Amino acid sequence: MLRPARETDRDLVLPWRNHPSVRAVSLTTHEIRPAEHAAWWAARGGDVLIYEEDGVPAGVVIFNGSTWSFYLDVEGLGPRLLPAWMRLEKEAVEYAFGTLGLATLGGETLADNKQVLALHRRFGFRETRRYERLVDGVPKTVVWTERSK
Repeated sequence: MLRPARETDRDLVLPWRNHPSVRAVSLTTHEIRPAEHAAWWAARGGDVLIYEEDGVPAGVVIFNGSTWSFYLDVEGLGPRLLPAWMRLEKEAVEYAFGTLGLATLGGETLADNKQVLALHRRFGFRETRRYERLVDGVPKTVVWTERSK
């Protein structure tokens, strides 16, 4: 289930974002400090949804216009991670095209994040372009995927 993020969720999601496996596939890989996270949260609060797995917060979905991103509580989900990814993506797509009324939804994924790219393909996203982007000073290939309603 997706629900709007609450102020009480702010500190809950920081360890999820700072998990080494999440940072490794993110467009910024440094460990985010609490002050940086609080500033981001204050600026982005309305665009953030919390994904709940069996009533327990387990992930975050961020919409910025027709662009989206997400991450999950890797540590807390453990062996339930893949099914949670699939449920989160299904619910996020439904939210984007239903609640938000978007015609197109797209996002950036590092080319070496093959698992997420495969998940996106499974949900009807298609690769529209690749480009280089500096990730902490290192050039990385980014894949832009999109899906239309």
